[in-house]
Amino acid sequence: MDKLRSMMGGREDNEETGLTAQVLDASTLSYSTRLKWFVICFVSGILCSILGTALLFLPNGTKLFAVFYTLGNLAALSSTCFLMGPVKQLKRMFEPTRLIATCVVLWQKKGLAIIFCILQFLAMTWYSISYIPFARDAVIKVFNSCLS
Repeated sequence: MDKLRSMMGGREDNEETGLTAQVLDASTLSYSTRLKWFVICFVSGILCSILGTALLFLPNGTKLFAVFYTLGNLAALSSTCFLMGPVKQLKRMFEPTRLIATCVVLWQKKGLAIIFCILQFLAMTWYSISYIPFARDAVIKVFNSCLS
């Protein structure tokens, strides 16, 4: 139907515009809405990961750990898509300012599960706030004032 409308309206439908371009054109969320959904996804992802880590210590809790920890990581990683969009995020995640945090988030080491989870949460937080203008500067100032 859209092709018929475009032909009748005199527009040529460009077949080269991909699904990503069409989705980005269709989504016009305001910055505050994007920021709210980022926080919702990020916090729920962290909570799911913490719950999964807590379930690890139950008898036969490894399956629940795997499910909740994976869902938590996926939610936390997908939260940054609200800030920049998925394509732009994938392009920018290996920039020098995010490279160390990206490697820590993607790196997996068996054993030392609790230490790795904490390190991964910190790396994911630092990675995520790098998409919010001046957020890293604010976090650094807060920690410097707390340490002083």
